[in-house]
Amino acid sequence: MKYIALLRGINVGVLRRVEMKKLRAVFESLKYKNVSTYINSGNVIFESDKNLKNIKQEIKTSLKTTFGFDIPALIKTEKEIQKIAESIPKEWKNDSIQRSDVAYLFDTIDSDKILDELPFNNEYIDIRYTNGAIYWNIDRKNYNKSHLNKLITHSLYQMMTVRNINTARFLAGLKSF
Repeated sequence: MKYIALLRGINVGVLRRVEMKKLRAVFESLKYKNVSTYINSGNVIFESDKNLKNIKQEIKTSLKTTFGFDIPALIKTEKEIQKIAESIPKEWKNDSIQRSDVAYLFDTIDSDKILDELPFNNEYIDIRYTNGAIYWNIDRKNYNKSHLNKLITHSLYQMMTVRNINTARFLAGLKSF
């Protein structure tokens, strides 16, 4: 089965640096097949016949051993990633006018009720839920009014990992975006 590992909180500062070549080697050492990484934010595509529970534990342990710190990793099947990406309206873009992102949710917060708990000003942001993720679109000129910047200080932020929609679409195999 094909999986995508979404690592959270790496390569965003000088501390928690993870080289993609070394990350790929970790996954290959676990005997996963067809391992590849995409951009520097911790996206690993791989195949395995192992069960998901074992995969999660192996990855968690190996990442800590190799890099010396805990790295939360959200593991999704290819079909889950595709379903999330397909729910994003095709006209949403990440460009100089619009900002569109996907926040993949860890199981503990995966619920449509999350939309009621987040600090967004819905007058300026279109935010939606689908199983496994929330995703949003905002006119960049309304960024501050949307309160999107308050997300990183919210307690639920620690249980999600954010990618822009171009990355989300790429990981889902949607080449034409």
